[in-house]
Amino acid sequence: MATKTVHGAFADVLAAAHPGLRPVCRALRKLIAENDRDFVEVVWPRQQIASYGVGPKKMTEHYAYIGIQRSHVNLGFYHGSTLADPAGLLEGTGNRLRHVKVRSVAAARAAALAALLRRAMADRQGHAG
Repeated sequence: MATKTVHGAFADVLAAAHPGLRPVCRALRKLIAENDRDFVEVVWPRQQIASYGVGPKKMTEHYAYIGIQRSHVNLGFYHGSTLADPAGLLEGTGNRLRHVKVRSVAAARAAALAALLRRAMADRQGHAG
């Protein structure tokens, strides 16, 4: 795992989250780490997100982000509009971005969410380089 600390660290994201959401953030990061041992993490404390990819470039190399909200944590997908989503988890109407609202550790561990994440990773790995 490569971490770019130019902007911030995952601890900054945790600090911004409501204490009840911190375990959800940790579970989502663990999900990413279990599925991509070589992920690149870039944290933007002001935006309250940690972003993950196959390289440091946000919109071309990153596949997902963990974003803090008041009552949940978004697992966002930079190219979510093109991902197959048979479980219907994705929300959003933008040209590219989609997200899943994750409210519990159990939801972060759901098989359908892991499958969606793996599809997003494969998509970016296919476009890297």
